[in-house]
Amino acid sequence: MFQLSRNVVPTLFFFAAIGHTFCAGAIARRARRIVQRRDRTAHIFRMRRFFLGFCGRLCHLLGEVELPFILWAIPSLSAVAGMGGAGALRRYLFEEISFAEPVFIVVIMAMAATRPVLSLAKKIIGALAGLGHGTVAAWWFAILLAAPPLGSFLTEPAAVTIAALLLGEKFYGRRPSAKLAYGTLGLLFTNISVGGALTNFAAPPILMVAHRWHWTTSHVFFCLGLRALCGIILATCAYGLFFRKELAALGSNSPAHSARDADVPCPIWLSISHVVLMAWTIGSIHSPIAMAGGLVAFLALVRLTFRHQSKLRWKESFFVGVFLAGLALHGGLQGWWIEPLLSDLGPFALFGMAAFLSSFNDNAAVTYLTALVPSVGANGMLQRAVLAGAISSGGLTVIANAPNPAGQSLLQKFFPGGISPLKLLLAAALPTSIVSLCFLAGLRTANFS
Repeated sequence: MFQLSRNVVPTLFFFAAIGHTFCAGAIARRARRIVQRRDRTAHIFRMRRFFLGFCGRLCHLLGEVELPFILWAIPSLSAVAGMGGAGALRRYLFEEISFAEPVFIVVIMAMAATRPVLSLAKKIIGALAGLGHGTVAAWWFAILLAAPPLGSFLTEPAAVTIAALLLGEKFYGRRPSAKLAYGTLGLLFTNISVGGALTNFAAPPILMVAHRWHWTTSHVFFCLGLRALCGIILATCAYGLFFRKELAALGSNSPAHSARDADVPCPIWLSISHVVLMAWTIGSIHSPIAMAGGLVAFLALVRLTFRHQSKLRWKESFFVGVFLAGLALHGGLQGWWIEPLLSDLGPFALFGMAAFLSSFNDNAAVTYLTALVPSVGANGMLQRAVLAGAISSGGLTVIANAPNPAGQSLLQKFFPGGISPLKLLLAAALPTSIVSLCFLAGLRTANFS
């Protein structure tokens, strides 16, 4: 009974954090109403005005979608310490989990959001958009088709940062309808999730198990990458066909946000220097000292070339890192029910279960816990099934894939009242179904071969 309590209590806090995440938008709207009420009633007593201001700030904090997991980790870790002692908490924090990925994403997201990197990405994606005469629809297709596969080389957080910033400038600034705005967001998150499946070092769900399962880049590409590319193309074309009239009409809307900062020319040597530093950071993900050295060199380069730089986006990067740190704190305590759930399943059942679990849990945590199951580690078909299921549902919620919070942080200003988790789920359902069918077709072919 005691062991059951030690397992169940942190899991209850984990699901409370998930529920809090889904309510964050409503809490943020409530915070704005409280602040507006305080400002309209300047004549009220000072104590009541202070109370309204305090409640508004508290609701604003609780309404930040990146914070629920780290906030609910406090009582969860307190429960671990209370039932297992300070030693159990110390072992868990310093031996059983790693914060390398949150720190890495903070650094790589800040690097990817700089003007030199965006300038280079815009030139590459702009060349593709030029094939469609540079219209809004052409940019929409080029960004959603070209940026996600970049995640296999620049990492998914960098790819989603580049895609979100370009979509904000070229697409969301023209005020699309809510249906098209959410459809694009759901498609972006789905494409990013599967776009990292071309190599064995970029997508977190694959990175977590590639070394344990001896998956090389060529193995990942032929087992998952080709079908991931097929799914990206089919899903993007399906949404493009459905929204073709509105995409064509958006060309007449003037951008609501100025893009002067992004249009300042940037030397090509500086863009290449930034890409080299990003490559260094990617290669040193498991070496904090090497990563710190790359960060120092990056900050020095930004300082020396400040005339060609934009303001570093540390705030967005930090919030995303906090989100992932909270997710790591919770995820390490969920193995007691995830591992048995995934044991003794066939490839198609395992695909469905991995996809289901990844819709409300970090897909990297799902693949990592599955890799601990002996039956999965000894069967290549089951390995493919769990990876395909985990990455195919990575766009359904913000917490399904590690880079999603980065995209939400950069694009939420274009969604009045915040991004609705339910609308995002509905918007990502179609592209998720398309990429899932592509992966399932590959599993069926392999099963009969």
